[in-house]
Amino acid sequence: MLGGMSVSELCVNLHDLVVIDKCVKVFDIFVAYTVTWLERSVAITKYPFEDDVRELISYLRSMYSLDKLKEDPIIRAYRDFFWRIGIDPTKVRPASEALVRRGLRGSFPRINPVVDAGNIASAYTMVPIGMYDLDSVEPPFKITLSRGGEVFRPIGGRDEVLGKNIPILIDSKGIVMHIYPHRDSRDTCIRDTTNKILIMGAGVPKVPRDLVKKAVEKVTELLNRIGWTSCKHVILKN
Repeated sequence: MLGGMSVSELCVNLHDLVVIDKCVKVFDIFVAYTVTWLERSVAITKYPFEDDVRELISYLRSMYSLDKLKEDPIIRAYRDFFWRIGIDPTKVRPASEALVRRGLRGSFPRINPVVDAGNIASAYTMVPIGMYDLDSVEPPFKITLSRGGEVFRPIGGRDEVLGKNIPILIDSKGIVMHIYPHRDSRDTCIRDTTNKILIMGAGVPKVPRDLVKKAVEKVTELLNRIGWTSCKHVILKN
């Protein structure tokens, strides 16, 4: 069991931190993940990623347009996966696509610097990224299919009772942390007091594995600038 381990021990045992259940094989999903923690307090007198957001919006506008965004192969891959799990992506967009669309319109959410680091990396790569408060959950974590009856408490929404065969991320106590690859739980969300995080990039068929790994690495690079450090490697697992 990994519960109660220090961050150094979690890094040593990083490969065992997340398990993908055999029952999920039908979806051919994969993840990239690592652990990051607040190493030192950095006095933040102004928003630290203003230049990054400005550069991101410029980059997105140079690469994409709202009319043709859905034709991008990465966006297409996540949209196709949404159809497979019974979600209409024209009504509920993949989180990464929604961020890109906001950027193309000239705006970008500022929630808090830690969450924003994940959003910036997600918009650059179009890879959905989950960030989970490790003090709110009990590792190891498992990506599996719902049995039916699990309670999910989504950020910004009402509690839901899940049906069967939905790909989910759970902790060792059964807390539903995430519905793969698009919704996170408020039970494990990032708070102002959070100081230890699991960062996870969600991969689906036709998305390059290196791109998902790059997305997680981008988050750690941004967080490092505001006092966070991370395990020295990112795990790719399918």
